[in-house]
Amino acid sequence: MDMRNRLIVMNFLQFAVWGAYLTSMGRYLGGAGLGDVIGWFYAMQGIVSLFMPAVMGIVADRWVPAQRLLGYCHLLSGLLMIAAGVYGLASGITGVEFAPLFALYSLSVAFYMPTLGLANSVAYTALDRVHLDSVKAFPPIRTFGTIGFICSMWVVDLTGFQDTAMQFVVSGLLGLLLFAYSFTLPPCPVTSGGRSKSLAEALGLKAFTLFKRRKIALFFIFSVLLGASLQITNGYANPFLDSFKSVPEYADTFGVQHSNILISLSQASEALCILMIPFFLKRYGIKTVMLIAMVAWVLRFGLFGLGDPGDGVWMFVLSMLVYGVAFDFFNISGSLFIDKETTTSMRSSAQGIFILMTNGVGATVGTLGAQAVVNSYIDMDSSLPQNEQWSHVWFIFAAYALVVAIAFAVLFRYKHDRTPVKQ
Repeated sequence: MDMRNRLIVMNFLQFAVWGAYLTSMGRYLGGAGLGDVIGWFYAMQGIVSLFMPAVMGIVADRWVPAQRLLGYCHLLSGLLMIAAGVYGLASGITGVEFAPLFALYSLSVAFYMPTLGLANSVAYTALDRVHLDSVKAFPPIRTFGTIGFICSMWVVDLTGFQDTAMQFVVSGLLGLLLFAYSFTLPPCPVTSGGRSKSLAEALGLKAFTLFKRRKIALFFIFSVLLGASLQITNGYANPFLDSFKSVPEYADTFGVQHSNILISLSQASEALCILMIPFFLKRYGIKTVMLIAMVAWVLRFGLFGLGDPGDGVWMFVLSMLVYGVAFDFFNISGSLFIDKETTTSMRSSAQGIFILMTNGVGATVGTLGAQAVVNSYIDMDSSLPQNEQWSHVWFIFAAYALVVAIAFAVLFRYKHDRTPVKQ
């Protein structure tokens, strides 16, 4: 099989594992009586991202080839996720307890999150072996990861698993499939001598010296503030759409019955918006691109608050479409900006800090903050319909994103010189 096709299969499975539960888990947890702790399940992904990718990166650099470690991590993650699913199914929808389910899930994601970086390492190494330019060859390959994410979302939706713990079993089985497939991938080298990374370098601690530069320090701070928005809709969009079941005129609409398919438009938009980034960065610069992302987050949340699955479903669809701009223009453009503003010797450390700020600190704090807001406003015993209670929640999130956007526009100063983005 051609190397590109082999890596396409790897990326497809890598993100199919995640897509099987990431957007539907909140719906299952809400139905199982764990709606008030949904945030902890999503925050755990950020918590383990603070240290597990760095630890596994050291292991892959020094002792275990990355393609094998990728497989071992998926083996452990898959088995633990299957165990979580089996526990949920055996307990029934009303007998699930937080502690055992959360423990199994947490251990599973602790081994899954490092595979995101390991899969990239395997891909870059494989492309080098066949003398392909990773800058040109990798983005189309990575797009199939998003396609895999969408496909598993659809499978879970159409099989009716988004309301049950069976979604965890599907994810675990896909992980075991990738475990087996990983051993067919080209070998990655390990460091046998010479200068190896210190723990501080692997954790990206050297990059903290960048905080001495006001522009970079502000950018990292806003990365945390904007990173707080990353997992909110992953965790709460599906429970929100499910709340319309209690309204007779919306109960049988497509958006309620097949919410995961509706949400998958967000991932489709994400795949397409990646292609727009080079043009926008070159023409408008990082500040404008980041502001566009922040405004997109305002629209993402605000349209959820205004829409409904009936005549207002177009607002939900538009919210899904702007997600690609909100996510990509922030994550990918921010990564390119950090690359441009740092030296080659500090490139990896700086990127590590960016991920730490966004997917680690920002996403964790944001998810737990979102949980506090949801728990304060969603009252099952209130006379106010639950879908109307949700509107208040989305408007709070939209207001937060708007405040961050205004603060960024005022405080962050960056002169765009229209030079090409560094490749």
